[in-house]
Amino acid sequence: MSDGSSRAERALCRSAFARGPAMVLRGVRVVELAGLAPGPFCGMVLADFGARVVRVDRLGSVGDVSLLARGKRSLLLDLKRPQGAAVLRRMCARADVLLDPFRSGVMEKLQLGPATLLQDNPKLIYARLSGFGQSGSFSKAAGHDINYLALSGVLSKIGRSGENPYPPLNLLADFGGGGLMCTLGIVLALFERTRSGQGQVIDANMVEGTAYLSSFLWKTQHTWLWGQPRGQNMLDGGAPFYTTYKTADGEFMAVGAIEPQFYELLLKGKYQPRVSCSPFTVSSFLSPFEFHYVFFLIYIQLSS
Repeated sequence: MSDGSSRAERALCRSAFARGPAMVLRGVRVVELAGLAPGPFCGMVLADFGARVVRVDRLGSVGDVSLLARGKRSLLLDLKRPQGAAVLRRMCARADVLLDPFRSGVMEKLQLGPATLLQDNPKLIYARLSGFGQSGSFSKAAGHDINYLALSGVLSKIGRSGENPYPPLNLLADFGGGGLMCTLGIVLALFERTRSGQGQVIDANMVEGTAYLSSFLWKTQHTWLWGQPRGQNMLDGGAPFYTTYKTADGEFMAVGAIEPQFYELLLKGKYQPRVSCSPFTVSSFLSPFEFHYVFFLIYIQLSS
């Protein structure tokens, strides 16, 4: 950002936080430092619920930030220059939330870390969103959704039996475990501030966020629900009543008939195989022959 007077800088800060829609987060001021998808998504969700979000882009930056800029204002700052850092400090002194999408140590190197900004504004929620967290051997490492999925353990559960694990769309780690969990942390911190009057530092990261979202998976991995190898469980494509089938027109149909009454209708209404079953014990409710027989019957019906 070019040099300017203190008056111009104050005017810029005031104009950046113009009024937002009358929603639950109305009046909450958020400074979002531009980053890749999880950070912009977090800021967009906050803006969708009424927060006044200002996205701070880096000069010459190229990325996807504009794709998730709904409801935000933006400005360009060079945080490596004293003038740019000074403007950000002024903004954070007036803000409720700072969204930091950088790896551990980046903001401290710019002298814009939590110790500095919380001294300026003790009520600030300093939300740090990273891949691996602010501490540990991976804290300064770069990564992407597939890396966070792998380290969380979830990637090992995704895929067909006998095949390599395959990455899903980058929704689980980037947006779910990262952006959305960070949003939740910010809202909870804002609520806690109504009691204590103090801000805090949030360490949201995609590995731990993804593992947390997968709590049900880990709690059931030693049960009949998820106790089999990858691709052989009830909810991962290993059961004929919960998977996808290719249809005659070259498209695909999703079949999800988990409950006994729906599974009975699926079998008796269409295919009428001579099997009696309850779908709640995948490995035992059908013999291996019957299990593959049901797969075959549904496939033939939908593909013909």
